[in-house]
Amino acid sequence: MKNLPRAASFLLLAFAATLSAQDWAKARLEASPRHREYVPLKHGDRTVQALVVYPEVKGKATTVILIHEIFGLSDWAKEMADELAGAGFIVIAPDLLSGKGPNGGGSDALSSQDDRVKAVSALDPAGVLADLDAAADYGMKLPASNGKIAVAGFCWGGSKSFAFAAHRKDLGAAFVFYGTAPEDVSTVTAPVYGFYGGNDARVGATIPATTAAMKAAGKTYDPVTYDGAGHGFMRAGEDPGNTLPGNKTARDQGFERLVKLLKQMRSGSTRLGTRGETPAASQAAVCHDSANPAATM
Repeated sequence: MKNLPRAASFLLLAFAATLSAQDWAKARLEASPRHREYVPLKHGDRTVQALVVYPEVKGKATTVILIHEIFGLSDWAKEMADELAGAGFIVIAPDLLSGKGPNGGGSDALSSQDDRVKAVSALDPAGVLADLDAAADYGMKLPASNGKIAVAGFCWGGSKSFAFAAHRKDLGAAFVFYGTAPEDVSTVTAPVYGFYGGNDARVGATIPATTAAMKAAGKTYDPVTYDGAGHGFMRAGEDPGNTLPGNKTARDQGFERLVKLLKQMRSGSTRLGTRGETPAASQAAVCHDSANPAATM
């Protein structure tokens, strides 16, 4: 790049970094030794494609339904499913954009991030719950499952995780990563554990009202805020192109807490809540289209 003007060199490097950011999760997934497969989940007249990843364990395992961000079933969502399977759990990650793309395709068939954001934003809430029910029903019947099921969602998927907890009665736990609560929490039966970024005021501002509503309804809600971390820290914190240390700290602590809670659920503990994480410190990172903030709620 010696013969390129400085501005052109900078743009080229920025473009290369963007490509790298799209590839790192895919590369990790392709290097994984774990068995994964795509399964068609049929309910009514709809078929949902889902990634299923199995842990390498001796006994039966808890099943986790993983709900993707507003970006659809991205390479990061797939890599996250694989990493969680590596911690000892069966993970089912449905592509909630199945059939919404060109020629009946899903997330991968939509050519741009903006197209995926718009498509996810337009999903019918009742249809999403039906898709998640299909994933949970499938997981409960797997021979390798121990019969326990949990849900974990991120960004838009975090809000859907909370909504699923208000809908599904046999969940062992719901893990809400920087998502908001439904208007009515009275039907929640599973304990709900929240993971929030301290620099995510849009979502963080809803926590006090959610805490009050869950308490009034007699429900378990245990939110943890990682100071200095931004929205989307679970993805941003492991992206090699993101050098913000606070997001990485929050990501590491958040994953450790998630695994610990899931293992407690597997062992039959009745009180899963944990406290005492050291807060992260960093700038914010977004996982939604800033032009469509309401879509992530």
